Amino acid sequence: MLIYLLSTFRIYSQSKKILLALTIFGCAVAGFYQNFLSVPVIPPQTGQILSCPEAISTNRETFDVYVTESSIAEMALPLLCKDPVVTRQFGNVRVTIGHNDYDTFRYINHGVSHLALVKSNVVDAFDADRIYGYENIASHADYSAYFIALREKPELTKEYLFGKRIGILAYPSSRSGHIVPKTVLKSLGLQEDNVALQYYNSHKELRRALLAGEVDIISSYWGKGDDNVLSRNYITAIENPVSGMRWYLKMQTRNTDLRCEMQKLIQEIADNHPKNYYQNVVIIDRCENATIE
Repeated sequence: MLIYLLSTFRIYSQSKKILLALTIFGCAVAGFYQNFLSVPVIPPQTGQILSCPEAISTNRETFDVYVTESSIAEMALPLLCKDPVVTRQFGNVRVTIGHNDYDTFRYINHGVSHLALVKSNVVDAFDADRIYGYENIASHADYSAYFIALREKPELTKEYLFGKRIGILAYPSSRSGHIVPKTVLKSLGLQEDNVALQYYNSHKELRRALLAGEVDIISSYWGKGDDNVLSRNYITAIENPVSGMRWYLKMQTRNTDLRCEMQKLIQEIADNHPKNYYQNVVIIDRCENATIE
């Protein structure tokens, strides 16, 4: 009898442990799905957020946009806030301007944004097209990255670049102005104590610094107006081509009205943008019923 009672007690104790373990596991799973399904608003690390001055409808969902170019954000916001399809489907618009790779990682990897202007390698790296249904609806051109000098053609050797003053962009998300030149220098065994890296806020500022003699070399793309002030004889390709910017729309449902409307909006931004690069856009699988002039 005593043996029977002890055996029963052991079975009961083990059952309690198993039940407790299952309860903890169930709570963990429930918590995971709760967090997964309700993605919180993620503030950018160094960027800024723009929104409509007031709610555009009674809908509680916000249309999230992620870009890394402030001029695109400033042009897109007023168009989105008055867009008939957006106002019908959403209650507000939030445009996030990210300034580094960490911002891009958080917004694309977590599928926060409905519309995003990023490099294709970002979406490919996170498999965001498969996981969140990001579809490429418009593309800007690929381009080459160069070391550009004023009086001689730069050489891609450690001996030549040692001690040179090299101008690059201050924000790490730029491939031609930051990522590629740093990668090239590292591959040659050069660090920031071997070269004088000087940081600027735009490609325009890089060109000004080169012409003013503040730097010996800049890392940038070759623009349409560069032939007027610089020489093609004094440029050296450091990556060809660099992946261009792509517009991605989250298409987890067959929201064709929104897709067509965003293509119209992207074309309007391109038609009025001051920068040559953003003026040229290719609309992917243009909507047949869309009237884009």
